[in-house]
Amino acid sequence: MRSLLSVVDAGAITAAADRVGLTQPALSRRIRQLEEELGVSLLSRGRKGITLTAAGELVAAEARVLVARYDSLCAQVAAHQRLEGGTVRLGGGATAVSFVLPPAIADFQRDYPGVRFHLKEAGSREVEQDVVSGRLELGLVTLPVHLRELQVQPLLADKIVLIAHNGHPLAGQKQVDVKVLAGMSLVGFEAGSAIRHLINAALREAGVEMNVVMELRSIPAIVRMVAITGNLAFVSQIGVENERDVRVLPLRGLDIRRELAVISRRGVVLSPAAQAFAKRL
Repeated sequence: MRSLLSVVDAGAITAAADRVGLTQPALSRRIRQLEEELGVSLLSRGRKGITLTAAGELVAAEARVLVARYDSLCAQVAAHQRLEGGTVRLGGGATAVSFVLPPAIADFQRDYPGVRFHLKEAGSREVEQDVVSGRLELGLVTLPVHLRELQVQPLLADKIVLIAHNGHPLAGQKQVDVKVLAGMSLVGFEAGSAIRHLINAALREAGVEMNVVMELRSIPAIVRMVAITGNLAFVSQIGVENERDVRVLPLRGLDIRRELAVISRRGVVLSPAAQAFAKRL
């Protein structure tokens, strides 16, 4: 198609061959191959030079569109490889989306401002399923991971702490025994989430049962609810490092920790943008 357009624009095969760096027979052979492929004659040769047949007019018009689209595609792919474009599709839980990923994304976009992010907040198990299905390329989840199709790269350790508002009766104590928490009101993460399961298991092991009065997904919502209602909550320490309305209660007899990891689907080549962001993480 490029050969056909070069002839159309030059008005003669010899002149067109010079422009594209081919011999006249080589260029003529390309035109014949295109005519054979389409089953029509594209050029009419007369005393006044080369003109397009009716079919040639149709093919040339469409060829300009297709060549332009192909050139555009090549440019987009090249930009994609240079991280001048592309989209990173990733998901994570409340801690990841609210506190871990924002500074990482901001740092990445300073170097690659053309890369966009599609970010989904969901529980670890849902993120795992989305990565396996291909809806997401990357996930930031709580270990352990349950699906064999996933490749796992441990990222960071996260301590789960108990928080209360500044006026809570326990707030002034230097250390709180875990047994004191029995029956107290708790704002919990939504049932079924990995972090909720971790907290419940730790409390059961300590022989303590708290009264879950509400369930929320995000750490900012939980912190706000604790500050206003006076209930207690277990959250990621990362999520309350700069909070003024609540404080961390030092606990005796209970130590809850988890590990966050970056996941991708095993055997699948990540997009250049996703590869670069995973490496940056």
